[in-house]
Amino acid sequence: MFFKKFKKSISFLLLLLFIPTFVYAYSDYIIPGGENIGIKLNSKAILIVGTYDVGGTSPSKDAGLLVGDKITKVNDEPVSTIEEMKAKIESSNNKESVKITYIRNDVTKNTNLKLYKESDVYKTGLYVKDSILGIGTLTFIDPETKKFGALGHEITEKSTGEILEIKDGEIYNSDVTGIDASTNGSPGEKNANFHTEEVKGNIDENTTQGIFGEYLDELPNKKTYKVAEKNDVKLGTAKILTVLNGTEVNEYEIEITKINDLNSKNKNFVFNITDNILLEKTGGIIQGMSGSPIIQDDKIIGAVTHVVVNNPKSGYGIFIGNMLKEAEN
Repeated sequence: MFFKKFKKSISFLLLLLFIPTFVYAYSDYIIPGGENIGIKLNSKAILIVGTYDVGGTSPSKDAGLLVGDKITKVNDEPVSTIEEMKAKIESSNNKESVKITYIRNDVTKNTNLKLYKESDVYKTGLYVKDSILGIGTLTFIDPETKKFGALGHEITEKSTGEILEIKDGEIYNSDVTGIDASTNGSPGEKNANFHTEEVKGNIDENTTQGIFGEYLDELPNKKTYKVAEKNDVKLGTAKILTVLNGTEVNEYEIEITKINDLNSKNKNFVFNITDNILLEKTGGIIQGMSGSPIIQDDKIIGAVTHVVVNNPKSGYGIFIGNMLKEAEN
């Protein structure tokens, strides 16, 4: 994974019988990405990502709360942000404990959480999170629908390893400030700034095929590429588009070595980095490169998704059709 952390309806006519076919609405030609983007995802619930003792006791243990639990209510009132949770606790009539509603393994449960006041601050013994920040690479924009896709894989919460269920999110302008190169057994990473005042789009999906949403900015004046079918992808030379410095998107050569799995969600083919300039700067695939579009025979065929950790010159790609279909959901 290389995200770096910081319906259709069918109308029936009377007496008309037919077999419905699924026709996807994405365009035949799309705008390739390659730009570095800042990413913020807002969780549907407040995630417990750690615990700590207060006054020699463990409030979380006493309440039966665990890392990975998702808090949805305080004293039967809905909460989805840390600020809302804090406000409900501070306004509670009972200053010794609060009722917590949480979800574990898709089952909703309730418990009482003791409160401890230190220096006018209520301590819960919980480390919580309501959003994730990071960087990645934009894969495509559909010029007809203005839907975009990025990453080619899901974003997970680090402490639990589970896909983050999101309420919404945003992508931002971003510039790469440096590169930490990959070595065998240790993927490197892009170092980048992103500018939260420069919103490029709204995120509404976080799935195993990537993040998707509506592109809000003016469409870039770039060449569009024909969307490749799965059977168009072949062994041999291709190129990836990505940013290694500032905001400039450049092309780098790769070699597709295996069509891995036509039915896989995001590891459909294997490739090697062959571009000497890219290898010199990065050592191979690095974190923040996921989503970099892959071009072959003047068609956009997919995007970079994963690295082979013990050989960072090698990685996996997702078919572009898998991302485009997911963007329509």
